Amino acid sequence: MQRWRGLEAVPTGWGRSVVTVGVFDGVHRGHQQLISRAVQRGQERGLPTVVVTFDPHPAEVIRPGSHPARLTSLRRRSELVASLGVQAFLVLPFSVELSRMEAPEFAHEVLVERLHAADVVVGRNFTFGHRAAGDIALLGRLGERFGFGVEGLDLISDDGVTFSSTYVRACIDAGDVTAAATALGRPHRVDGVVVHGARRGRDLGFPTANVATAPYTAIPADGVYAGRFAIGDRLLPTAISVGTNPTFSGRERTVEAYVLDVDENFYGFDVAVDFEHRLRGQERFDDVDALIAQMHLDVKRTRELLAG
Repeated sequence: MQRWRGLEAVPTGWGRSVVTVGVFDGVHRGHQQLISRAVQRGQERGLPTVVVTFDPHPAEVIRPGSHPARLTSLRRRSELVASLGVQAFLVLPFSVELSRMEAPEFAHEVLVERLHAADVVVGRNFTFGHRAAGDIALLGRLGERFGFGVEGLDLISDDGVTFSSTYVRACIDAGDVTAAATALGRPHRVDGVVVHGARRGRDLGFPTANVATAPYTAIPADGVYAGRFAIGDRLLPTAISVGTNPTFSGRERTVEAYVLDVDENFYGFDVAVDFEHRLRGQERFDDVDALIAQMHLDVKRTRELLAG
């Protein structure tokens, strides 16, 4: 899959294509349906499919300081999109200037002049242009003018719940990683770099990898979880602690992964943690012995859940 940042990166000889546009944070099941439909349409027409996304999140530019928790890094987003069969991934740097672009101008500059769209596939709630003035009806009229087709898809729902990035963020914020995984179609993943921590885990008999995450990362509610530790092409069973270590009067919120049955030095490596099950909330223990006893129970429960 080709990866472009900015319109100027689109090859000058780029021909006709099928395009879908959105933030696509999380690439949840609704996004997957949308992108898969664009890929299918491209295959029917013998054309490549382009996913257009934005960085940073538009909300951060329009309302500074309001950046929603980030479900996926751009790298992870591109990997997930590529797995759906997309040929090109275009990241548009979202700026004040771009936010002020009127809807017809956006359609002409991005969809027509650069990507030569033959078809555009979007959700029925899609909006674009200055003050989100453009909707799917306007996009359809612009398509008639500029020569591209428009298809709008309904959002996916299950048991009365409509899957959206906002819904997934709410699940993660509440620690409901099972519901988040249902909407995502996979466990929620947090990626980062392993850094040195307080080294208490090794002293307690449970050496952990302290995963430093990027700003705005969507981290589940404080507590203990069972999941997987991703490094390279390996997915290793792990017990995960999120919180401030109240037993030791900690203040800094951390993500610490105890990788089961593996004793390796992970410092400095790019890794990821997949959250599959919530075991319990964060607790403050009266003494270290009580904490160690609970950690043994957490590891035992992690083994049981991941084996099942």
